[in-house]
Amino acid sequence: MVEIEANRTYTFYSKNHNGNFIIQKMRGSMMKAGLMMVFFIAALGLAPAGWSAENVGNIKCLNCHKRATPNVVMDWKFSKHSSEGITCAHCHGLEHTSSKDSEEAKLPQPSTCAKCHEEQVAQFRRGKHAVSWTAMKAMPTTHMLPMALTKGGRGCGSCHKIGEKSPEEVAKLKAEGSGYGHAACDSCHTRHAFSKVEALQPQACQPCHMGFDHPQWEMYSTSKHGVRGLLKQSGVLPKTASGPVCQTCHMQDGDHEVRTPWGYLAVRLPLPEDEEWRKDQVTILQALGVLDTEGNPTDRLEIFKAADVARLTQEAFDIEREKLLDACTQCHSEKFANSELAKGDELIKKADHLLAEAIRIIASLYKDGILEKPESYTNAFPDLLTFHEAPRSIEQRLFLMHLEHRMRTFQGAFHANPDYALWYGWNKMVRDLTAIQEMAEELRDKAKNTKAKNTVERCEKSDTITYTEITKPTSQSLE
Repeated sequence: MVEIEANRTYTFYSKNHNGNFIIQKMRGSMMKAGLMMVFFIAALGLAPAGWSAENVGNIKCLNCHKRATPNVVMDWKFSKHSSEGITCAHCHGLEHTSSKDSEEAKLPQPSTCAKCHEEQVAQFRRGKHAVSWTAMKAMPTTHMLPMALTKGGRGCGSCHKIGEKSPEEVAKLKAEGSGYGHAACDSCHTRHAFSKVEALQPQACQPCHMGFDHPQWEMYSTSKHGVRGLLKQSGVLPKTASGPVCQTCHMQDGDHEVRTPWGYLAVRLPLPEDEEWRKDQVTILQALGVLDTEGNPTDRLEIFKAADVARLTQEAFDIEREKLLDACTQCHSEKFANSELAKGDELIKKADHLLAEAIRIIASLYKDGILEKPESYTNAFPDLLTFHEAPRSIEQRLFLMHLEHRMRTFQGAFHANPDYALWYGWNKMVRDLTAIQEMAEELRDKAKNTKAKNTVERCEKSDTITYTEITKPTSQSLE
């Protein structure tokens, strides 16, 4: 028998005869008295008005899961869903009835949430989070990773799971052994509390926006913005104090359409008017594989478009920049805000010049035959998206320069963290370029010495044969 608190009011969510959703409440004491009768009536298909199949099914869900997964039940109990009568069955269906048929439980998708949260899901689908699963799969070496790190959610898949998936893809994932963690919305609104308050905290962003290539949490939390935001959160500063959190800038007015002007890779179209920067960005786009060695678009550009990893028009960039400017001017003057954002742009320009120089050094090694083109590369040109699968030390150093140090240079600037922008970003990019220059010189010297050695060996071999033939003893010479 399910344990029911006599003094608690239980809420039920159902439809009336007009098909409209209604909410009904019942005291625990009344429920105890009539519970067995309800089960009996429901079994006969004669449930009273206000008691839907979901209501009755939910009692059975709680009865079992209070023993099997008690903390899940506790989370649901203090959720808004519980107080509004959203039951287990509304999200998971009625097909799962025992531990023997757990695979019959439906796993929610954004379309499930959209039944009640239509506006928020529509916003989400317009933003970058919705295509993050597509972005992960678009990387050329994703398929080379262990399944546990991608579809299994123990690596990049853990955060990129927020991306929406088709029902067919969800079914395929389930068949491959990855049936959980693909609901998307619960990435921020953790199941089964699905708390809006939790999702409004900066820590909701922390599990994904941290670490190697996107340490926004580390940058934010140690910046002046973050320090004030966290002091405000802890009550040291009053609630009325200025203290921005992630959502202040990136989810204004609760808008779930999350996107940034420069995107993840800090490349965009149209190309800059500055001639040197333009050439540098072309070099980087070639190394990203979206332009070929002649500067023509490739098939990978279409993948970039689908994954929304870059702003591809001036209008798209300006829309996102204006959003940020609106957030900044809540505390700063427009002149100050514009100047700070311009500093971030300038750092991208300077960082691009370092990275492009390193790319060209390695590209010249391919061109001159010093390095053999990796079999997986389309062109004799570095491929930045091979990540840690880059074949040799010099290409590995380029991977770090791009994905770790360039990221920290411009992300540190836009997150108002001078230490990240300088010491964890720019400083390391300069050192990367020096190391790549030295490694390239060593490779050229090695190739030159190898060529010289081979030439000498060929000559010596030729000379030895000639000498042997000339001095080979004959019967006459021996006499």
